[in-house]
Amino acid sequence: MERKLASVRRISDIQEIPGADMIELAIVDGWKVVVAKNVGHKVNDLVVYCEIDSFLPIREEFEFLRKSSFKKMVDQEGFRLRTVKLRGQVSQGLILPMSVLYDNRDLSAFDELTVGDDVTSILEIVKYEPPIPAELAGKVKGLFPSFIRKTDEERIQNLASEYDEMKKHTYYVTEKLDGSSATFYFNNSEFGVCSRNLELLETEGNTFWKVVRELDLENKLRKYGINLSVQGELIGESIQGNPYKIKGQTVRFFNLFDIDLQEYHSLSMFQLLMTDLGLETVPVLDTHFHLPGTIDELLLRADGKSELNPNFDREGVVIRSLDRKISFKVISNKFLLNEK
Repeated sequence: MERKLASVRRISDIQEIPGADMIELAIVDGWKVVVAKNVGHKVNDLVVYCEIDSFLPIREEFEFLRKSSFKKMVDQEGFRLRTVKLRGQVSQGLILPMSVLYDNRDLSAFDELTVGDDVTSILEIVKYEPPIPAELAGKVKGLFPSFIRKTDEERIQNLASEYDEMKKHTYYVTEKLDGSSATFYFNNSEFGVCSRNLELLETEGNTFWKVVRELDLENKLRKYGINLSVQGELIGESIQGNPYKIKGQTVRFFNLFDIDLQEYHSLSMFQLLMTDLGLETVPVLDTHFHLPGTIDELLLRADGKSELNPNFDREGVVIRSLDRKISFKVISNKFLLNEK
C-alpha cells in the first residue's frame, strides 16, 4: 500500500508549550505538530496532515515554508518536511486547514472526505527522495514484482487507534539500518534483484548485483529450488554516508518471504535459513518484547546506539509480532533531528 503522505485527520488534543506565547502543540493520531496559536485550531477539527518526508510543490499557500524547507529534488523545486525542534518541542509534519483542498477546485468534490482519506495527489505532494548514486540506480528491468511485498513498514504514529489492541501481542525487535532497501528472489527458475521500487538488470558497476555475486546469492537461492524471496538493507561504502564504517558493501537481511504461500516465515525459520546460507541478518535486539504503555514511551526506546557502530545513533527499530501478522517501524526522533 502506498504511503499516505497527506491525509485527512482529526485533532485529538491541543497542548501548551511551556514558555511559548505564539505557538502550541496539536496532536493527530500519534504525531505531534507545532502550530501557530493565531490559526485557531481546536480539538476535533478536521485538518489535512502532511507527514515528514513530504515534498510539497511550489504554491502560494506553501510559501511560508520557503525559509525553513526549500529543497531541490533532481530538477524539481519544492518544500521538504523534516523533523524539527521548536522551543524545545519536537514537531513532525504539517497541519493545514481543509480549505487548502478547495482552492480553485469544485467544492462538491470534497463533500464526502472523512478521516483517513488520502489527499496526497490532490495537493500534488510526492515523497522526498535524496539523490541516488548511479551505482545504486542501475538500469531498470521493470517495476517491483507484484508477487512480492515491498518492505516499507508503517510508522507507529499512524497506528495510534490500534495501539491498545496491539499491546496484546508478543514481538521481536530488530535494528532499522540506514541503507538502501534490497530484495532478491527465486521464482519459477528465475532469479531477480530489486531496489525499493524497481527490478534491476545486471549491469557493470551496479552495487546490488555486485553484492549478489560476492555473496553467491543467486546460486544459494537456486539450490533450494523453492519460490522464495529474501529482503534486507544494502549498507557500506557510498551508501547513506556509510555510518557503519563498513569496507565495501554488503546486505544485512531481515525478511524471508514464501512466494507460493504469500506469507513471511517466522523469525526462527528465517534465522535457520540465513545460517544455512551463510548470510548475515540485521541486529536482533529482543525476541520476546511487549509494547510499553504509550507510543511516546516506545519512541524513546527507539533511541540508542547502533549495534554495528557504537559511535552512530541508530535510525530506529522495526517491530514484528511473532506470528508475523503485525509489523511496523519506530524511527528515532534523535536520529531524525540530526538527519541532513
